[in-house]
Amino acid sequence: MSGRELAVLVGASGAFGAAIAGRLLGAGLDVVAVGRRAGALDELRQRLHAAGGQGELIACAADIGDDAAIDAIRASLDRPVRAVVHGPGVAVAGGILDAPTAALVDAVNLKCGGLIRLVRAADARFAKGARIVAIGGHYGFEPTAYAAAPGIANAALVNLVRQLSLVYGTRGITAHLIAPGPADTERLHRVAAERARQRGVGLDAVLDELRAESSTGSFTTPDQVAWAVQMLLDPAADAMTGSTLMLDSGRRRGLP
Repeated sequence: MSGRELAVLVGASGAFGAAIAGRLLGAGLDVVAVGRRAGALDELRQRLHAAGGQGELIACAADIGDDAAIDAIRASLDRPVRAVVHGPGVAVAGGILDAPTAALVDAVNLKCGGLIRLVRAADARFAKGARIVAIGGHYGFEPTAYAAAPGIANAALVNLVRQLSLVYGTRGITAHLIAPGPADTERLHRVAAERARQRGVGLDAVLDELRAESSTGSFTTPDQVAWAVQMLLDPAADAMTGSTLMLDSGRRRGLP
C-alpha cells in the first residue's frame, strides 16, 4: 500500500477526467478512477504512465448513477481520502419543451445523486482538510434554449454543494463547485455538429457563435478545469467552501 493519500475521481475517462487525474497525481495523491467502462480506465492508466505520470491510478469500474457504486467505491479505499472530485457528463437532450423527462431525471441522478453516492462512499475515510469538488457548468447559472438537462442538474448541484459545506464544515472538510463554460472537447464538437445539422448551417458557424458568447471569445479547456481542482487542494481554499468557481471565460452576465 502506498503512503500517498487518495483522491477519488468520478468521470475519469472523459476529457476533463484525464486532465484532472494527471493534476491530482502530480499533486502527490494516488487516484481512484471511477467510470463505467473498465477498458477506458485501463487505457487512461496506460496513457498517464506513458506520459511519465507520478503515483498510482486505481481503476474502479462502477456506475455512479446506481446505489451499488457506494460499496464499489468504498471497497477501493484503503487509506485517507484527501479529495473527491465528481465530474460525470450528462447528455444534451434538447430544450425544456422537447427534452424527454427521462433525460432530465437521469441528469439530476448523475450529477446530484452521483455526488451524494460518492460522498457517502468516502465519508469514513475523509482526512481533515479534505475537499469535496463537483464539476457543474455554466448552464446552471445561464439557462439556454437547447440544454435543459445540464442546466437543471447543474443548478441543483449549486444547492447540494452548499448543503455539503454546512454538514462537513465542522469536520474541517470543505465543498466546492467548479462551473466551466462550453469546453473545447470532442463532445462539444459533436453537440455543435448536431445543432449545425438542425439549422442547416456549417459547423464553424455554430462554433463561432459559441465562442462569441464569451467575453474573451474562447472556450474553456480541460486543463483549466484541472488547474482549478488542483488549486482547491491548497489550505487557503478553506474560505471558499460552499461557493462556485466560475471558469466560463466571461459568459455569465448576471450579478450573483
